Amino acid sequence: MISKDQLAAARPHALLETHFEGVGSRYQGKVRDVYVKDGHRALVATDRLSAFDRNIAAIPFKGQVLNQLSAWWFEQTKDVIANHVVAVPDPNVTVGREAEPLMVEVVVRAYITGVTDTSLWMNYSQGKDPYGVQLPEGLKKNDRLPAHIVTPTTKGLAGEHDRPISSAEVVSLGILSNAQWAEVQSAALEVFRRGTEVADAAGLILVDTKYEFGIIDGVISLIDEIHTPDSSRYWRKSDYEEAMAEGREPEGLDKEYVRRWLAGQGYTGEGPVPVPPDEVVFELATRYIDLYERLTGETFVPGEQPVGPRIEKALKEWTP
Repeated sequence: MISKDQLAAARPHALLETHFEGVGSRYQGKVRDVYVKDGHRALVATDRLSAFDRNIAAIPFKGQVLNQLSAWWFEQTKDVIANHVVAVPDPNVTVGREAEPLMVEVVVRAYITGVTDTSLWMNYSQGKDPYGVQLPEGLKKNDRLPAHIVTPTTKGLAGEHDRPISSAEVVSLGILSNAQWAEVQSAALEVFRRGTEVADAAGLILVDTKYEFGIIDGVISLIDEIHTPDSSRYWRKSDYEEAMAEGREPEGLDKEYVRRWLAGQGYTGEGPVPVPPDEVVFELATRYIDLYERLTGETFVPGEQPVGPRIEKALKEWTP
């Protein structure tokens, strides 16, 4: 495991954003800077930490962990469903084929938890059923569900905010055909099952995760990222039963750690963002790296620093 001294030395080099010339047109997502050129897009995973739809901090090595872990998972699941990956020319970069994104976000859940408006627990505890999923009565927060379930949300429909919908609405609203939605659900559940098995062997629980799909050459494919601590929730298996008995939240290896810290500062997404101190930044970096090593069985090897020039060189040398 990487030391706190190494994290402290790397923090000044944490990558907040990039502005490379000659590698394609650029746009910026929450965490990734994307360069589009010749039917491909280079996804540069920065060290930005996003929570409450705000940039919170730069976490050393976060981008590398996200990129390399996603690449690892795409390789593990390519026999289940096609994906967009063409090359990984740098520890922080994945080059993927252009895809026509499907306008539905797919979340697979194994446990009932969460605090946001789209979370299963918040809706269940308020007697709401936006996903059209029949759940047994008497569930407590963080309970295991009887089976893995798919809970879709809209994505950029007619200028409205993303919102939970049922599987029936995915088809009735014309987002996907019945056959397409059946294919997406089947793939999502199988990829999640694979993730659950790997997590279990690593002493972890894969609680829930977000998948994004697109169409490449007429084929539904997995895009964006997969099973990272940004897109998924992981709990330590050894802590789960004790946490439930004590009525506290299970300890995880994902960015929920920072969400809880922010909430402890009274931050709910409005007003100035509290600045996480070194101990919070380093703890999150440690958890991300720990997760990477547990899941892959590989030792995390920090990429060469400074990060920006290294990435720019790799992008200019890579050709489709």
